[in-house]
Amino acid sequence: MGNQTEIEKGSNGWKKFLNKHWNMLAYWIVAATIAAIGAVLVFLWFVEEAQSTNMVPATLGQWSMGNCVTFMLHLIFWELVLIGIPVAIAAIAGWLWWKKIPDEERKRYEFFGKGSRAQNSGSGISFLFFVVFCIKVYIDGNWNVAIASWTLKYVVDSTITILVWGAIVFGIPAIIIGLIWLSRGIKKKP
Repeated sequence: MGNQTEIEKGSNGWKKFLNKHWNMLAYWIVAATIAAIGAVLVFLWFVEEAQSTNMVPATLGQWSMGNCVTFMLHLIFWELVLIGIPVAIAAIAGWLWWKKIPDEERKRYEFFGKGSRAQNSGSGISFLFFVVFCIKVYIDGNWNVAIASWTLKYVVDSTITILVWGAIVFGIPAIIIGLIWLSRGIKKKP
């Protein structure tokens, strides 16, 4: 037991780690700043290119859902190619640097507490809602219709329809599973 290294927890662990490896902190701050500035510059470049090549109308009121989805997919592609790949390479370099630190030193630091998986994970509900909304707009034949021409009633009715679809698709199986779970729980009790 006397041979084990003492674990530095919380802010003490960070302080000791950063005091020893301050030069890498400086490199990572510079790299993160360059990546953030680069992401903004790629976004601005793409917005200008998308308008000049007529991928999307210059006036937002004339955009259709098709324009929005096309714009987002192309923007994601260019951000990944021009910023994401270099960031991934930098992340791999950082991981390799971390692996070069001796095991004894790495074991001394505990940077993050144990969080629950549910607490640390995101929710895909917003993305799922957006995808279903796109499907609803396509089914209604409004895919290439300017969004500015949509009425509030259309948007509200579409939202309610999506919520009803969600209740049917997810609610009915949830009720069935819940009833099965309850029936098994009742049968187990004496």
